[in-house]
Amino acid sequence: MQQLPRTPLLQHVFTIATLATLAMAPLASAEIAVKSGEKIAFLGDSITAGGWANPAGYVKLVIAGLEANGVKAEPVPAGIGGHKSDQMLARLDKDVLSKKPQWMTLSCGVNDVWHGKKGVPLDDAAAAKPGEYDEKVAGRGTYKKNITAIIDHATTSGVKPVILTATVIQEDLGSAENARLAPYNEFLRSVAKEKHAPLADLNALFHERIKKENKPGTKVLTGDGVHMNGEGNKLMAIGVLQAFGLNDAQIEKAKSSWPALEAASAEAAKKAAEAKAAAAKAKADAAKSQPAPAIK
Repeated sequence: MQQLPRTPLLQHVFTIATLATLAMAPLASAEIAVKSGEKIAFLGDSITAGGWANPAGYVKLVIAGLEANGVKAEPVPAGIGGHKSDQMLARLDKDVLSKKPQWMTLSCGVNDVWHGKKGVPLDDAAAAKPGEYDEKVAGRGTYKKNITAIIDHATTSGVKPVILTATVIQEDLGSAENARLAPYNEFLRSVAKEKHAPLADLNALFHERIKKENKPGTKVLTGDGVHMNGEGNKLMAIGVLQAFGLNDAQIEKAKSSWPALEAASAEAAKKAAEAKAAAAKAKADAAKSQPAPAIK
């Protein structure tokens, strides 16, 4: 059969029909790197410890978000308050590798900077600066060496690392602490690229959100300038899920699973406050019931 020439009008109709067909087609799901049945270790400090202990902490939100997208992963919580890169390296085998996870998120850097003289210098040049660190600094190594060792040891053990940049130290982005933190995060970005490891650039996400909110003096993402509030936990979870390969539609699906966890977190906080108030009252009542000391 002879094909009719495609006039501008026919071409226009054809284009509209094609676009309509594409619009009605379901969006293809992104390939999620984590698979059902796999374990994810979450190595970190108090931010990660809270991300597990809080029913709506970022660790719990990541696991729920994956499950909402059909991936049932098993978490391995490995956050300890106050820990720095040298301590995480020292307990890597015990707290992570011995659990045989397929994945490990690494959240480290805030304490290395925040602890000041007891912190971990970025590199040998920083460690050599007079008066910057205490006399035990040599035993803590350097951040670059510790982080590289953690990544390499995990990789050679068959564990795929996901690198998280450190969030913020106070929400004043121009603070001295955040200026000191910046080169640590630049190193994390470069080592993730060098090692071909997924990167969750949480620091960039936090800077973007804090600037967008534009509320100087107000805690937008943290409760105390460092540890996460509800919004901070959600933003951390979004960054981690994006690093695992979730697209925008899958992130929205993940977020739909979070309200129940947020409600559980609010209820837990309420009960904790009630228990604290009851303990304080009992202590006060006990003090009142004590007989007055005899006057000699």
